[in-house]
Amino acid sequence: MKKLLHVVAAIIENDQHEVFCALRGPNMSLPNYWEFPSGKIENGETPEKALVREIKEEFDCVINVGEKVEDTTWEYEDVIVRLQTFKANLIAGVPIAMEHADARWVARDKLKKLEFAPADIPALEKICKN
Repeated sequence: MKKLLHVVAAIIENDQHEVFCALRGPNMSLPNYWEFPSGKIENGETPEKALVREIKEEFDCVINVGEKVEDTTWEYEDVIVRLQTFKANLIAGVPIAMEHADARWVARDKLKKLEFAPADIPALEKICKN
Protein backbone atom coordinates (compact mmCIF):
# COMPACT_ATOMS: atom_id res chain seq x y z
CA MET A 1 0.00 0.00 0.00
CA LYS A 2 1.31 3.44 -0.95
CA LYS A 3 2.09 6.04 1.67
CA LEU A 4 -0.35 8.98 1.83
CA LEU A 5 1.17 12.44 2.28
CA HIS A 6 -0.94 15.45 3.25
CA VAL A 7 0.71 18.56 1.81
CA VAL A 8 -0.23 22.25 1.72
CA ALA A 9 0.89 24.82 -0.85
CA ALA A 10 0.81 28.61 -1.08
CA ILE A 11 -0.08 30.69 -4.10
CA ILE A 12 1.72 33.90 -3.17
CA GLU A 13 1.03 36.79 -5.53
CA ASN A 14 2.76 40.17 -5.52
CA ASP A 15 1.48 43.62 -6.54
CA GLN A 16 2.57 43.02 -10.16
CA HIS A 17 0.30 39.93 -10.33
CA GLU A 18 3.31 37.61 -10.37
CA VAL A 19 3.15 34.28 -8.53
CA PHE A 20 6.06 32.91 -6.49
CA CYS A 21 7.15 29.48 -7.80
CA ALA A 22 9.89 27.08 -6.70
CA LEU A 23 11.90 24.54 -8.68
CA ARG A 24 12.45 21.20 -6.95
CA GLY A 25 16.13 20.26 -6.77
CA PRO A 26 17.75 17.18 -8.29
CA ASN A 27 17.97 15.44 -4.89
CA MET A 28 14.32 16.06 -3.95
CA SER A 29 11.38 13.84 -4.81
CA LEU A 30 9.89 14.92 -8.15
CA PRO A 31 13.16 16.61 -9.19
CA ASN A 32 13.16 19.49 -11.67
CA TYR A 33 9.44 20.16 -11.45
CA TRP A 34 8.11 23.59 -10.56
CA GLU A 35 5.64 23.89 -7.72
CA PHE A 36 3.81 26.33 -5.55
CA PRO A 37 5.84 26.52 -2.32
CA SER A 38 4.63 23.69 -0.13
CA GLY A 39 5.29 21.31 2.73
CA LYS A 40 3.90 18.45 4.76
CA ILE A 41 1.38 18.90 7.56
CA GLU A 42 2.72 17.64 10.90
CA ASN A 43 0.57 15.93 13.54
CA GLY A 44 -1.67 18.41 15.33
CA GLU A 45 -1.26 21.20 12.77
CA THR A 46 -4.00 22.84 10.78
CA PRO A 47 -3.25 23.22 7.06
CA GLU A 48 -2.90 26.98 7.57
CA LYS A 49 -0.41 26.68 10.46
CA ALA A 50 1.61 24.09 8.56
CA LEU A 51 1.79 26.37 5.53
CA VAL A 52 3.02 29.36 7.57
CA ARG A 53 5.67 27.14 9.21
CA GLU A 54 6.85 25.54 5.97
CA ILE A 55 7.16 28.86 4.11
CA LYS A 56 9.20 30.29 7.01
CA GLU A 57 11.47 27.21 7.09
CA GLU A 58 11.98 26.83 3.34
CA PHE A 59 11.79 30.42 2.07
CA ASP A 60 12.61 32.56 5.15
CA CYS A 61 9.54 34.77 4.93
CA VAL A 62 6.17 35.13 6.64
CA ILE A 63 2.80 34.73 4.94
CA ASN A 64 -0.82 35.22 5.83
CA VAL A 65 -2.94 32.31 4.54
CA GLY A 66 -6.14 33.19 2.71
CA GLU A 67 -8.86 31.25 0.93
CA LYS A 68 -8.51 27.67 -0.27
CA VAL A 69 -7.97 27.38 -4.03
CA GLU A 70 -7.90 23.62 -4.59
CA ASP A 71 -7.86 20.25 -2.83
CA THR A 72 -6.31 17.59 -5.06
CA THR A 73 -5.34 13.97 -4.53
CA TRP A 74 -2.70 12.71 -6.95
CA GLU A 75 -1.28 9.20 -7.17
CA TYR A 76 2.40 9.15 -8.07
CA GLU A 77 4.44 5.98 -8.66
CA ASP A 78 5.50 5.61 -5.00
CA VAL A 79 3.14 7.83 -3.00
CA ILE A 80 -0.33 9.36 -2.93
CA VAL A 81 -0.34 13.10 -2.27
CA ARG A 82 -3.27 15.12 -1.01
CA LEU A 83 -2.41 18.72 -1.86
CA GLN A 84 -4.43 21.57 -0.41
CA THR A 85 -3.57 24.88 -2.07
CA PHE A 86 -4.32 28.28 -0.53
CA LYS A 87 -3.91 31.87 -1.63
CA ALA A 88 -1.42 33.68 0.57
CA ASN A 89 -0.02 37.16 1.09
CA LEU A 90 3.57 37.96 1.91
CA ILE A 91 3.63 39.94 5.16
CA ALA A 92 7.34 39.92 6.13
CA GLY A 93 10.60 39.21 4.38
CA VAL A 94 11.53 38.41 0.81
CA PRO A 95 11.20 34.74 -0.20
CA ILE A 96 14.46 33.03 -1.08
CA ALA A 97 15.06 29.40 -2.05
CA MET A 98 16.86 27.75 0.85
CA GLU A 99 16.16 24.13 -0.18
CA HIS A 100 14.97 24.40 -3.80
CA ALA A 101 17.16 24.64 -6.92
CA ASP A 102 15.54 27.94 -7.95
CA ALA A 103 12.65 30.20 -7.08
CA ARG A 104 11.18 33.14 -8.94
CA TRP A 105 8.23 35.43 -9.42
CA VAL A 106 6.37 34.49 -12.61
CA ALA A 107 3.67 36.49 -14.40
CA ARG A 108 0.34 34.65 -14.38
CA ASP A 109 0.26 34.49 -18.17
CA LYS A 110 3.69 32.75 -18.17
CA LEU A 111 2.95 30.14 -15.48
CA LYS A 112 1.85 27.45 -17.93
CA LYS A 113 5.26 27.64 -19.64
CA LEU A 114 6.82 26.04 -16.55
CA GLU A 115 6.67 22.28 -16.03
CA PHE A 116 4.69 21.97 -12.80
CA ALA A 117 4.42 18.84 -10.67
CA PRO A 118 1.21 16.98 -11.61
CA ALA A 119 -0.51 17.55 -8.24
CA ASP A 120 -0.08 21.33 -8.66
CA ILE A 121 -1.74 21.47 -12.09
CA PRO A 122 -5.41 21.65 -10.94
CA ALA A 123 -4.61 24.72 -8.81
CA LEU A 124 -2.54 26.18 -11.65
CA GLU A 125 -5.47 25.73 -14.06
CA LYS A 126 -7.84 27.36 -11.59
CA ILE A 127 -5.71 30.49 -11.00
CA CYS A 128 -4.92 30.91 -14.68
CA LYS A 129 -8.66 31.19 -15.45
CA ASN A 130 -8.97 34.28 -13.22
